[in-house]
Amino acid sequence: MFHFGIEHEVAFIDNAGNFADFSEVKFADFNQIVERLPIYKDDYPQLRIGDAGIKEKRWYIEGFERFADSEEVVECLPKGIEIRTTINPDISSAIAELDVSFRLLKETAAEYGYSPALISFNPNYDKFVPNPPLNEYETKRRQASPEKQTADIPMLTYGPDLNISMVGLTTESIIDIGRKLTFYSPYIIPFSYSSPFYQGGLWEGFSVRTFMRTGKRPAAMVFLEKQEELIKSIPSLTKIARIRAEIGRIEFKAFDSCSDFSIYAGLLALLKGMILEDSLPGRATVPDAKKHQISAQEAFDNEDIFTGAKQIMQVVESALKNDPDLNLLAPLKTHLEKRETPAHKLIRLYKQTNSIEASLKQTYSS
Repeated sequence: MFHFGIEHEVAFIDNAGNFADFSEVKFADFNQIVERLPIYKDDYPQLRIGDAGIKEKRWYIEGFERFADSEEVVECLPKGIEIRTTINPDISSAIAELDVSFRLLKETAAEYGYSPALISFNPNYDKFVPNPPLNEYETKRRQASPEKQTADIPMLTYGPDLNISMVGLTTESIIDIGRKLTFYSPYIIPFSYSSPFYQGGLWEGFSVRTFMRTGKRPAAMVFLEKQEELIKSIPSLTKIARIRAEIGRIEFKAFDSCSDFSIYAGLLALLKGMILEDSLPGRATVPDAKKHQISAQEAFDNEDIFTGAKQIMQVVESALKNDPDLNLLAPLKTHLEKRETPAHKLIRLYKQTNSIEASLKQTYSS
């Protein structure tokens, strides 16, 4: 028995045509949107609220939290708004919930002059530098984990966490699945690529996010119950569950954002099949940064990446042969047959408009 959840980061364009990142918006600009959105009391305790109190709803502001001399957050520099689903018993339910939440966010944001934009790496900035610089407490706090040490990277990136768990798995099995997904990550992530822009123009590949991020940040992460179950790695593969609902969760973090939620459905089905199959031999505790960079630049044009993706698709189809979720793989198979990624569409839009912002405005609306 599986369970599924999705965390989807949304970037925005304002009515003036500006990309609404940390250089353009304040916390209050996005908070007025979140405040208008409903709260569902039955969501808890399966959704984590967090210490800062920002994560009170299915929607919350994603950003860089600033501290004074304690755990109390004194400021949050925003990059966008994240949507998270509750834990669902099947993929279709998770996608349906995400779709409803996204439509509510889109309608409410429009009232304040913002429209969602599909992008997975900031198209204008290649660095995020905290201003003022980190104080002594913040500097010490960042040493707590490999992920906190690289907390500036997520301020430039937008991507989903696809969450999946299966009843009855042992801790050893969960870690092994995380290592399998980490190894095969470069072959499956091109299905989602959507960051072909860099420093105001076209990049020489399809996913700046992957090129800059994966290796320094995890491809997959698994949540465990006990401290003694953790294995040490940089970046982390294992993490202590912060609430009971996280125990045993396998979180795939390397995909780019998708505006077509049927692709998320296909990716969840792909991950499910990879959990069920038992023939793929590769395992890695940390992501292969070089292979991810090759994948980011060449995607399915690279023969090794293309061949690997085809092999994975074949074994997943075999694993799901009697499962209705097999049909959810259809959009991924189309991309594989065409050897295309969602970034190809963004590149075509850019060549038509000669404007990143004009291209992004057409993403979720089309």
